[in-house]
Amino acid sequence: MTITRHPTRRALLRATATTAGAAALFALAHAPAQAQAPYPNKPIRMVVPFQAGGATDVLARVLGQKMSAGLGQPIVVDNKPGAAGIIGTDAVAKSAPDGYTIVLGLSNSLMTNEFLYEKLPYDTARDLTLVYQIAAAPLVLVVHPSVPAKTGPELLKYVVANKGKVAYGSYGIGAYPHLAGAHMSLATQSDMSHVAYKGEAPMMQDLIGGQIQMAYASALVAKPHIDSGKIRAIGVSGERRMSTLPNVPTLAEQGLKDEAYRVTGWLAIAVPAKTPKPIVDRIAEEVRKATQQPDVRERIAAMGFEIKDSSPELFAAAWKAERPIWERLIKQSGAKLE
Repeated sequence: MTITRHPTRRALLRATATTAGAAALFALAHAPAQAQAPYPNKPIRMVVPFQAGGATDVLARVLGQKMSAGLGQPIVVDNKPGAAGIIGTDAVAKSAPDGYTIVLGLSNSLMTNEFLYEKLPYDTARDLTLVYQIAAAPLVLVVHPSVPAKTGPELLKYVVANKGKVAYGSYGIGAYPHLAGAHMSLATQSDMSHVAYKGEAPMMQDLIGGQIQMAYASALVAKPHIDSGKIRAIGVSGERRMSTLPNVPTLAEQGLKDEAYRVTGWLAIAVPAKTPKPIVDRIAEEVRKATQQPDVRERIAAMGFEIKDSSPELFAAAWKAERPIWERLIKQSGAKLE
C-alpha cells in the first residue's frame, strides 16, 4: 500500500514564501529605472563649456543653486572650456540620456559652430534635446583707453585709419564677438586681427592690459572696468539698451544698422538626445521657476541679459527660425573655418 504524505502547514508556508521572494526579486530586477527611484535621485552635473569667471559660468551657478532646491538634489557646475564650446558640449552630447548631465551653452556652441566647422563631433539637432532658452545676451562693445574713439562711427574711422594694427578679442571662435568683429573688419577692409580666448575673463585681462584693442563683452564682466575707466564703452548690440548700462546707446542708434550689430546671442539649456520627455519637461520647469524668482531676475538683468519666456517647444521653434539668420551672418562676416 502506498502512503501519500501531504505537506505540513509549515512546509507550505516556507514554499510560498520562497516563491514570493523569487517573484519579488525577478520583478525588481526587471522593473524600469523610474519605478526604482524617481528622477532625480542623485546629483546633477551642469556642464559650462567655458572657463570659470565669465557670465555664462556665473549664471550657471545662480541657476544651479535655485534649481537644486526644487529638484532636491545638488547641481554641480563643471567647467569644460575650449574649442569655442565644442569640448564641453560634445561631452554632454555623448553622456547618458538620463537627465543627470546637462549643458548651459551659448548660441555658438548650440548653433553657429555648425556653420564654421566642416566636421563637428556632435550635431545639435541629432545629438541634443533643446530644453530652455534662458535669456538673450546683448553685449557691449568696449575698447582700450588708448583707442580715441568714443562712438561707433568714430571707431569705424579709427580701424580704417589703422589698417592691420587693431586686434579684437572673443571668448571663442564662432561666438558673437568673433562674428561681429570679423564683420567690422570685412566691412571696413581694415584687416583687424582676431584673438580667441577660452573665456571672457582672460579676454578682459588682455583688453585692460592693451594686448588687444577692442572686444564685445557681457555687462557683468565689463561694467566694473567701464566704471573704473580701465576700458571705454562704445555701444551695445541688439535693439534695446541694457538696463544695467542705460547711458550706453545701441550701435544701431548710432547708425550702425548692419544685421551683425542688431542680432544677439543667447544662453540656453540642453540635454543629450533621447532623454525621456518627462525629465526634459521637469528640467525646463525648474529653470522656468528659477528665472521667475525676483533675485534671479535682478541678477540676470545686472548681467545685461533679457530673460526669455521659454519651453522645450518654444526653444526648438526659435532655434529653427534663427538658423538661416546666423548662417547668413557668418557668410557675410567672412569668418573662416578654423
